[in-house]
Amino acid sequence: MNTQPQRHPARRAALAAVLLAGTSLGGYALGHTAWADDAAPVNPPGAQLQPHTLPDFTNLVTQVKPAVVSITTKFRATPAALEQEQDGDAGPQQGQMPQLPFPFNQMIPHGQQQQERAVEARGSGFIIDANGTIVTNNHVVKNARSVSVTLDDGTVLPAKVLGTDPRTDIAVLKVDSPKPLPFITLGNSRDVKPGEWVVAMGNPFGLGGTVTAGIVSAVSRDIGEGPYDQFIQIDAPINQGNSGGPLFTQDGKVIGMNTAILSPSGGSIGIGFAIPSDMIRTVTAQLEHGGKVTRGYVGVEAQSITPTTAQALHLKQNGGALLAGVQPDSPAADAGLQAGDVIQSVNGTKIADPRDLAVNVAGIQPGQDAHLTVLHDGQTKDVTVKVGTMPNEQTAGNDNQSRSGEHRERLGLALAPLSPDARNQLDMPDNVKGALVQGVQPGSPADAAGLQPGDVIVGVGTHAVSSPGEAVKAMRSAMGGSDHALALRVIRNGQPVFVGVNLDQANQG
Repeated sequence: MNTQPQRHPARRAALAAVLLAGTSLGGYALGHTAWADDAAPVNPPGAQLQPHTLPDFTNLVTQVKPAVVSITTKFRATPAALEQEQDGDAGPQQGQMPQLPFPFNQMIPHGQQQQERAVEARGSGFIIDANGTIVTNNHVVKNARSVSVTLDDGTVLPAKVLGTDPRTDIAVLKVDSPKPLPFITLGNSRDVKPGEWVVAMGNPFGLGGTVTAGIVSAVSRDIGEGPYDQFIQIDAPINQGNSGGPLFTQDGKVIGMNTAILSPSGGSIGIGFAIPSDMIRTVTAQLEHGGKVTRGYVGVEAQSITPTTAQALHLKQNGGALLAGVQPDSPAADAGLQAGDVIQSVNGTKIADPRDLAVNVAGIQPGQDAHLTVLHDGQTKDVTVKVGTMPNEQTAGNDNQSRSGEHRERLGLALAPLSPDARNQLDMPDNVKGALVQGVQPGSPADAAGLQPGDVIVGVGTHAVSSPGEAVKAMRSAMGGSDHALALRVIRNGQPVFVGVNLDQANQG
């Protein structure tokens, strides 16, 4: 959203930004180029080259512009909250990731400098039916005390928030108008292909009704914002204040909603992300009628399969979602799924990674059966799970990818029992049994894998261990074969994760 001064939210994920520094006001020195004697010009005299005609979006913009709106939110932020926002003002650094274009425009009443501050922010949205239903981003209206909508003709209407879905960053608003409002239709984002022309509309930096054009750069992007990331990446300029604005194809259909940018400065560098319209349609329908989104849930923690983990678990392929944990009394537990199982398909749809698992399970209505293809101890089997309703604080899949290590001199680990003091420090439940990692030898395979003091080893391969002695015995047994990799099941920060350790690998330098 647009503001003065600019403030960038401090949302982080694992997508690196390449920073280009240095500006030259002079000319570039060009070296002499030697051409082959038989080289021929690409445009010889008399040749007629076919001109490439760029599309004209005039009629499209005229048609859809009346349905694009400006959204103004008012709320109060404490000094601590504003200080947190200022922490994000330094700008993205290398390793930084997409940010939501949602800065603040502060208005500080006299006498309130050290208290709560009145904050006003602006974003974009679009009308999807004549009755005044409007779609925008959740982060545009989050924590708002009041929301108003400015139509293309300048009319300002108060808006009611019908529902929000933070997991997909979608919100639905409603305004009452004495006459039917112009609206636009959601298209099918599954038909979108890289290379096709798109048009983005919104209110960048408060400049309402702005139009930018570009092409689709990629589809189904995972930028680390949530378990259901399927963003459309575009190079059409998206700036602060574009949040919630529509993304059109040349036939006037909305195929996305502008949501995030990757930028070192807060402005567009040609890498923007939009929520696909198919997701908007599904989420919006539920928010309109119930004010919340109901998703399928099976109760597993899943992670991607690294080559080392695949070797350690004797997996022939790296695809699928590896179960690092199965929650007690969950649909997955009732169906007999276990840590170490690999889910390869859901209702016939191939699962490539934990995100695929999360998206597919979430799309199944609670109460229905999910038919899974599962790899268990090297054998493929079919498992039927009756899908439950996802609790508010849980997600259908969690890609907890981390690295860890092992034991014994060859591994470089020092293990200790889980004492009462250690349990208290780690907030570890009494029913968790395992071996506490007390030390990691620098340069060892354990160190190279990223194992840390405070990790708790609860399993070796698919076999549970309840003490350092059992862990050592299981690891020695696993290392006794010809394999050069070991899989440990580790609890770190309360989350289970399989860690693949390459026994031939150590930190170099």
